[in-house]
Amino acid sequence: MKFDFERIGTVEDFYLVAMRELKLPEHFGKNLDALWDSITGDIALPVDVQFVNLSMGQLETFEKLISLFEEAAEELGENFNFEYYLKPMY
Repeated sequence: MKFDFERIGTVEDFYLVAMRELKLPEHFGKNLDALWDSITGDIALPVDVQFVNLSMGQLETFEKLISLFEEAAEELGENFNFEYYLKPMY
């Protein structure tokens, strides 16, 4: 599952896409704690998640989300793979 950050500009945008793509529950709270609870308890595993086309500025904006996904990958092991990629600079 790819999250394309050319189409995601804000954290709110990310949560809207995540709700759809990860099939998060309707009661999802759109915050880091709720995202952690959903990733570690609500979504169907295994899953591969990629953040693509991140700009350097977005690395800072989405730093906490990236960290959360990295921690989830450590916690869930082979059932949850996470990678992120910077937008190519031409």
